[in-house]
Amino acid sequence: MNLRKYFIMGSQNCTGDLAAILEKGAKAGITAFQFREKGTGSLTGQEKLNLGFQLRDICTRHHVLFFVNDDMDMVEPLEADGIHVGQDDRHLEELREKFPDKIIGLSVSNQHEVDNSPIHLADYLGAGPIFATSTKDDAKQAVGTEWIKTLKRQYPGTPIVGIGGINDQNAASVIDAGADGVSVVSAITKADDINAVVASL
Repeated sequence: MNLRKYFIMGSQNCTGDLAAILEKGAKAGITAFQFREKGTGSLTGQEKLNLGFQLRDICTRHHVLFFVNDDMDMVEPLEADGIHVGQDDRHLEELREKFPDKIIGLSVSNQHEVDNSPIHLADYLGAGPIFATSTKDDAKQAVGTEWIKTLKRQYPGTPIVGIGGINDQNAASVIDAGADGVSVVSAITKADDINAVVASL
């Protein structure tokens, strides 16, 4: 499970051609992709599924792990490798029962969330927001790289992926803190040179 360069995107995150952006990212070396079609202006129903098929196909061709964000109904049609959920999404118990063989990721941003989550059912943890981010309207307070170290001490065997405000300038500090990977949205969707950005993550 290679989560080292983890790209997250939905149509609400960019104005360009999503398939073209993902294709460039995949060729540049992203190792995982999360289809996060959520929030204001996002697609639903068949439109969402059709876009998912397009993006899934790119990931398959480039051997990039493909995750769905929170939408259980998309996992099987898109033959996703896994599903990622936040604190207010589906419960891990329900997901693990329905998808025993899929990779399940869970976002945690503070100790209270960790203490109240069945961490043992998650295959990896999304930790953050590490830095301030403008990608999500409901983003929580930035927690800094110290949060990575805290989680690593508590769960040394669980892969940790940093998320939130990460770009090619600060990604190294997240890895240095002990993260197994970094996830980015706008660092790639708004990049002038996707190759250069992915290389320096």
